[in-house]
Amino acid sequence: MEAISIGLLGLGTVGSGVVKIIENHQDKLMHQVGCPVQVKKILVQDLEKQREVFVREELLTTKAEDIIHNPEIDIVIEVMGGVEETRKHLLEALKNKKHIVTANKDLMAVYGSELLTLASENNCDLFYEASVAGGIPILRSLVDGLASDRITKMMGIVNGTTNYILTKMSKYGNAYEDVLKEAQQLGYAEADPTSDVEGLDAARKMAILATLGFSMKIDLDDVEVQGITHISEEDLDYSKQLGYTMKLIGIAHREGEKVEVSVQPTLLSNAHPLASVNDVYNAVYVYGEAVGETMFYGPGAGSLPTATAVVSDLVGVMKNMRLGVNGKSAVVPQYPKKLKEPEEILSKHFLRLHVRDEVGAFSEITSIFSEYGVSFEKILQLPLKKREVAEIVLVTHHASQKAYERILFQLRDLSSVKEVKSSYRVEGSSNR
Repeated sequence: MEAISIGLLGLGTVGSGVVKIIENHQDKLMHQVGCPVQVKKILVQDLEKQREVFVREELLTTKAEDIIHNPEIDIVIEVMGGVEETRKHLLEALKNKKHIVTANKDLMAVYGSELLTLASENNCDLFYEASVAGGIPILRSLVDGLASDRITKMMGIVNGTTNYILTKMSKYGNAYEDVLKEAQQLGYAEADPTSDVEGLDAARKMAILATLGFSMKIDLDDVEVQGITHISEEDLDYSKQLGYTMKLIGIAHREGEKVEVSVQPTLLSNAHPLASVNDVYNAVYVYGEAVGETMFYGPGAGSLPTATAVVSDLVGVMKNMRLGVNGKSAVVPQYPKKLKEPEEILSKHFLRLHVRDEVGAFSEITSIFSEYGVSFEKILQLPLKKREVAEIVLVTHHASQKAYERILFQLRDLSSVKEVKSSYRVEGSSNR
């Protein structure tokens, strides 16, 4: 029984986890695919570096071509990260008829179409389950488990770093900067956390989810993105008072032929299942026309959870090799891309204003909302310590994005409004 040989690009946190699982689960893998699995070569930057896992010295190389052009290697597992250089390696590997498993959401969000097309042309598999939500098998569920259904909406917490920060800020009242430092010390956040806290990491994942879930090529530029850096302690306090929990939520919503995809801080009703997903955990809520509502929950990052998704993809490739059906699973998007216009995107909104505490100020504000046919679900009005200034907090009923943006524009021009302090999307109704 000839072994299936693997080349590994990268031996960091996830790469080390992949090596551990392949070594420790060899009997399971053998049972699944009917032959041994062996790591033949591993690309590293430094041959002398101390590693989390023991690897024989002869397996290590600093040259990618030792894997990409090695005729004995059947499958390339990419866990090195990066985009441009990694793309070149994978394009070359596919031209050499090597199957690919990757955990690289940055690469797949930008170059996924190109790589999948080349894989199909060369009868190669390209699997990327680990690129979204770590150990949660969400992509496989969309492609296989829910293949017969029509997905109408996906909502998710798909970035563990921001979820950890918002959990600590909400539960314990910790300041954003303090929690970010703590997250960096614990290894949950990078030294440069921009991609996480500005919502870009989540946006890449939502582009991948929307492309698969709606069978429509959604690009990163199609995702409306807002991060968490401007969320204040007051915003979180008012969220609690009104019966909501603040989360960074990715939303992909299809109505008819048109879709919207966004990532933004969102007030979730405390009754919503996503509201109780805390710390570094991820969860994706999927609505299907036939199945109804399903939720996928689990660790969104970490060495072994992510490596589990990588090795699950590896098993998929190896099963296809045994059956002789590699390169047949990539499905070209079925529908042309049609994005909703701003007047077609409907949602509720939370709005916090500082207003001159004078007669007629509130009626001026409400008249602007009335002009666009937008009514209120909740209203709070509180005097501030500053003289002659009141704070007004509103939760609207559903309004179009276009109407709401015009309302904000007019409010900022209103003499009685000193400042629009914050504005967020709202999902669900609280019972308060």
